[in-house]
Parts: sequence; structure tokens; C-alpha cells
Amino acid sequence: MDCKGRWIDNVFIERVWRSLRYEKVYLKAYESPKEAELAIGDYFLFYNERRRHQGMNNLIQNQVYHAKQKFAA
Repeated sequence: MDCKGRWIDNVFIERVWRSLRYEKVYLKAYESPKEAELAIGDYFLFYNERRRHQGMNNLIQNQVYHAKQKFAA
């Protein structure tokens, strides 16, 4: 971040947190912090490895990341 307070600085992480809240946290009442921690960890695995992202032409995030890594090398 460039410390100028631009909206674009946080937009990507805010979208991740919004997805987490609406797809996981608001749908379940967790019994303990440990249960919430495990469920959120599982969600991030799902988010990166199985969830299709509309902004990436319905590709999975790991597919896009690894494709860019091939071209960067």
C-alpha cells in the first residue's frame, strides 16, 4: 500500500473478507473459537483451491496464480 488512502489499496482483501463472512461466518453459530478457526481455515482452502471466481473468467484462484508463475520464470 502506498499510504495515500486510495480505495484500490484494500479492495482485494475486503472482497475476501466479505466472501468469508457471507459464505461461511454468518451462516453458522460456532460453539467455540477453535471450531470457528478450523471452519475458516477450511474456507480459505476452498476459496483458493476449489471456488471459481467470476472476476477471473470462472477460473480457480490457484490456477491463475500458477499460470502467472510459469510466465514469470
